[in-house]
Amino acid sequence: MKAYIISIGDELLIGQVINKNASYIAQKMTEISLDVVKICDIPDDVEAIKRELDNGFNYADLVLMTGGLGPTHDDVTREAVVSYFDTELVENEEALENTKQFLEKRGMEFKEIHKSQGLLPANAEMIPNTKGTAPGMWIKHGEKYLAVMPGVPIEMKAMVDDFICSRLRTLGNFTGSNVVRKTLLTTGLPESELALKLGDLKELLDGASMAFLPNQFGVRMRLTVKGETRNEAMDKLLQIEQRIRSKVGRYIYGTDNQKLEEVVAKLMIDRDMTISTAESCTGGLIASRLTDIPGSSSYFERGIVSYSNGAKVELLNVDEDTLQTNGAVSPEVCEQMAIGVRQSCGTDLGLSVTGIMGPTGATMNKPIGLVYIGLSDENGCKVREFHFGDDRLINKDKTSQQALDIVRRYLLGISDED
Repeated sequence: MKAYIISIGDELLIGQVINKNASYIAQKMTEISLDVVKICDIPDDVEAIKRELDNGFNYADLVLMTGGLGPTHDDVTREAVVSYFDTELVENEEALENTKQFLEKRGMEFKEIHKSQGLLPANAEMIPNTKGTAPGMWIKHGEKYLAVMPGVPIEMKAMVDDFICSRLRTLGNFTGSNVVRKTLLTTGLPESELALKLGDLKELLDGASMAFLPNQFGVRMRLTVKGETRNEAMDKLLQIEQRIRSKVGRYIYGTDNQKLEEVVAKLMIDRDMTISTAESCTGGLIASRLTDIPGSSSYFERGIVSYSNGAKVELLNVDEDTLQTNGAVSPEVCEQMAIGVRQSCGTDLGLSVTGIMGPTGATMNKPIGLVYIGLSDENGCKVREFHFGDDRLINKDKTSQQALDIVRRYLLGISDED
């Protein structure tokens, strides 16, 4: 089954908004073995939408469209769909009631402008919107299908996850595909070094394909394996993964859509351990990532953003003489920060970071991108030195990722040395 993704919105074409919706939909369609044949962005224009619907139905069995379902004048998708199918809008009581309840829960008044959210094309089945007011549409067009969703990411994702994927599974045996994919997530090693450690890729992959997908958090290795049957492909994928892990397993922290903070959270909970953080250069980013996980109160006790020297002295018991002699960005201060936060919070682990994020603050001996990360336990503290780039926000991401990976390795007993 082939899928065609259309994203509607002038904001996409002028670069005001990055189209992450299409990426999410494509990923979900691929997971259930649909082939995405095209992704396109088009303006908020009725005729443009109708032309792209023609293209979509010519190329694919399923068209997935997002954007333009709100209650304002520039939301024209509903109008375009009605015109394309030569039908009419009818009131859908369930959609209208959903809009009223959604607004009521948030203390908002149902007004005249909201009534349009209860209207659907006569040939459409409602896709419930559990995160907003605009209902989605599911339309059967001959032997083909159209799914229309809001452009608000949280609303779109809920419709894809809760309705569309389930509906598609009832339409065909997609799980019988003989093509399987898996992404191995690595951190702490650049793409070139990763490739060197893997060695001869042709021999390693044995006919399968692998793509290296680097970003500031690490390198994703996407594996694609074909077989005569799905079981054969799965067996081959497992063998390839085992060979890869034997070479670079210490750098692999998860698979597919896992986040490093999720992995760390599970390890902390499984080991019944607690952690506190002392952040200077990351401004609370590490604490934020650790507390993104539900149930984080069981392992995260406190985060201290000690940006100034005074805060380091007052809140973390960092020695003033050490600050004067070595500077705030130094292994000595980083060590005292990690020990200080662990002792003051009474946690099993104390994690600290201090560094120069840029674009200012560098000296002859301390360049932009210099970072120290310390991890303290009851037996002492280990500090590691890193050199990242010259982009402030990317440096913050890299520092938080490396800090969390140090915790992961500690909890798994993985040596920092190669």
